[in-house]
Amino acid sequence: MEKRAIRLKIEGVKTEVLYHKYRNCNIKSLLVSFEGEKRRVLSTFDGYRRVNFVANVHVPPSLSDFCMKSYPRFKWGLLRSINMTIRDTSMISTAADIDNVAVHERAFQEFSICCLATGGTGNALRSGLDKADYVERNGKFEYVPGTINIILLSSAPFTSGAMARAIITATEAKSAALQDLDVRSVSSPGYKATGTGTDNIIVVSGKDNGAPVTWTGGHTKIGELIGVCTRLAVIEALAKQEGRSMAKPIGT
Repeated sequence: MEKRAIRLKIEGVKTEVLYHKYRNCNIKSLLVSFEGEKRRVLSTFDGYRRVNFVANVHVPPSLSDFCMKSYPRFKWGLLRSINMTIRDTSMISTAADIDNVAVHERAFQEFSICCLATGGTGNALRSGLDKADYVERNGKFEYVPGTINIILLSSAPFTSGAMARAIITATEAKSAALQDLDVRSVSSPGYKATGTGTDNIIVVSGKDNGAPVTWTGGHTKIGELIGVCTRLAVIEALAKQEGRSMAKPIGT
């Protein structure tokens, strides 16, 4: 299995892209590991957990139907194919090319934040305005292209509340990036999109070896780091994936 390392400034993590096969299809997986220890993570897909790994996996079109209709089987089989388990891994997936991942890091004094983002806007929407077309029954959906996935890594430990609040801060920054790029809702093109409807975020707390951060809102320095990293990473990811750019760059 071929691997490509991604070097990060943040300590205690190893990040790489894996090039492998699953069900005779070429797969790219972004894998973050924590030097043999478990970290506390909060995922919008599978909730609060302690895991050894987090992953963002590209789903090629040939596997999209199987993935959407049988996601538990897809996840179990894919992880098993690279000698990993559901128990040890928090995983999200995307139709975007993992090689287009964007990485942005920021630090303030002893605090560091890293954002790894992939993105596509083929199913962009404006939350609170657009109608939905998909209904979940027995855990099954139809396939939808697109998705903006975000993995946030912190050098500092977060409380559970701070991890949850970080999701709000990152989501606000993602929506700001979409506004900066003038991404429009697919079904309501007169309005700017706020997301894609299939986006996910995983927040990874730092090692539990000190007083935890309890608040990650935008008026705190740690919230500022989260917002800046997320906004810039989403802008770069969509530039790589779709060639998008801002007419007037803001704060880059």
